[in-house]
Formats: sequence, C-alpha cells, structure tokens
Amino acid sequence: MKGISLYVGVDIIEIERIGRTFSRYPERFLEKIYTPGEQAYCRGRAPQLASRFAAKEAVMKALGTGVRGVSWRDIEVQRRRGRAPEIVLHDRAKARAEKMGIVRIAISLSHSRDFAVASVVAETDGRPMLP
Repeated sequence: MKGISLYVGVDIIEIERIGRTFSRYPERFLEKIYTPGEQAYCRGRAPQLASRFAAKEAVMKALGTGVRGVSWRDIEVQRRRGRAPEIVLHDRAKARAEKMGIVRIAISLSHSRDFAVASVVAETDGRPMLP
C-alpha cells in the first residue's frame, strides 16, 4: 500500500469580471456554472459567485482535468450555517476523484474588494491511482 497523496489546486479571479459576466448573461451564466444550491446561497452577489467560480477552477486543477474534463456543475460548494464551506462532487468529477482515491477535499475561500481566491487540498486514501 502506498502512502497518502495530496493534490493541490489554487485559483484567483477578478470579482468585477464575474460581476460583468453575470450582468450580461445572468440566467445563462448561472445555469452553466452554478448548482441550484449555489445560486440560492449567492443570490447574485459577485464576491460569492467569484469565490465559488475560483473554487471550481481550483478543484479542477487538483483533479488534473482542467475545464474540459468535468462540468462546472459537477463541483459544488456547499456552506451550512455556522460551518466552513465544503466541496461536494457529482457525476464526472466524483468519478475522477474516486479513480484517484480521493477521500477528502479541504477548501479555503477568501475575497478582497477586487479578487476572490480559492485553495484546495485533496487527500487520497493511499491506494494507487487506477489507470
């Protein structure tokens, strides 16, 4: 049995860029990128939309897939009241994580007035990655 592996991903995005895209294509943008739960949590607020966008990009990097390997909505940021945000994977992202032996993804989100950033660390169970 191999030791535990860690996969890391980080992303930073301009909040204004996300805000402009949301203003131009509100319904199309939300439906393409965000799950219904994320849409309800963000309520169109650009900093929250941007931090979740960065989180999805960071998870894609940790999974080694990029934006073509999994759907945006396959990666969901959930935040329960009084709790830290959590990553929940669906469909292709979940299958990729299982193939990699990933058992946990820790996430940190932050934003300033201009930028949102997300950092993720994915931890495996120590199994060798399947081909």
